[in-house]
Amino acid sequence: MAVGEKSSGVLDDGGARLIEDLVYRFVPPRSAEESVGPATVETADRTARHWTSGEDGPWRPGSDAHKRAMCGLFRETFNPYRPSVIAWPVLSPEALQRLQSLPIWDIAVQTEGRARLSFAAFADSLDDPEMRSAIMLNAWEENRHKEVLSHLVKSYGIATAPEPPYLPPRDREFAFLVTGYSESIDSFFAFGLFELAKRSGFFPMALVDTFEPVIQEECRHILLFANWVAWHRANLGWWGRLRFELRVAAAWVYIGGLRVGMAHSVGTNKTATQQQNNFTVNGAKAVAPVEIGFLELMQLCLEENARRLAGYDPRLSRPNTVPRLARFVLAVGKLWPRKKRS
Repeated sequence: MAVGEKSSGVLDDGGARLIEDLVYRFVPPRSAEESVGPATVETADRTARHWTSGEDGPWRPGSDAHKRAMCGLFRETFNPYRPSVIAWPVLSPEALQRLQSLPIWDIAVQTEGRARLSFAAFADSLDDPEMRSAIMLNAWEENRHKEVLSHLVKSYGIATAPEPPYLPPRDREFAFLVTGYSESIDSFFAFGLFELAKRSGFFPMALVDTFEPVIQEECRHILLFANWVAWHRANLGWWGRLRFELRVAAAWVYIGGLRVGMAHSVGTNKTATQQQNNFTVNGAKAVAPVEIGFLELMQLCLEENARRLAGYDPRLSRPNTVPRLARFVLAVGKLWPRKKRS
């Protein structure tokens, strides 16, 4: 999506106001790839992947230095060029058929549509201008991802279900938690699946290069969310901390319920309405023909997760719940008898 371009999708009045607010007031001036040289684009891409805070020494989670660092990270690594203007590559008939057959596009477009509104609504509720601006920019980037996906399905003739209305959440903090933790799960598996698809040739390299900035941008999103959780948690009193931990637990239970329902719906329901908040399961099923076991996939996801996060200041908190679970699964899997694969 080019900066300043209106978003698509069905929004109620409150949702439309929030999206227009973030598009027109919380982003840098319009910039497009065709108006700058390749060197400028590449420099912005490198900056988006490598960043170190100027804050001195180690900082305490919840401190002002921590807040300045996480907000500075998101502001200074913002890339106005990629993925804003995309010349979609021409695909061979075989590659086009593989792309069209992926059962993820409804879910992907609608997930980004909900994410942009959840983040924008939560940012709109914050009093701290620095934190509000960072999370609103995150919402704008989610909006850009949705537009990129919408243009992709249109460019390649991919049929998708009509989008539902995007309604502002009643409980903004809870929606923010659900969306943030869902993105942390999805991104962890997406990193590995994307690398797997690249190695296998499932996607042509031209399309891989086109989507690479989107995948890396998700890395920045989950990093901002993990640091907001750490910063917010550290600034709560004991009663507020207890309430917050209960809401975090409720968010995980809610996500778990959605994913169980999604797993049951795969293969029986072709719409995205029963498969909300991620496309990990369908994406894994689509790349399943590649010869790789579940434990090998977990190891690849861990490696890609570490690689994509490695360029950012190590003093920042990292998303750790899903990587810890993956390492636990790998540890248990090594003790379990395994059949030899041909």
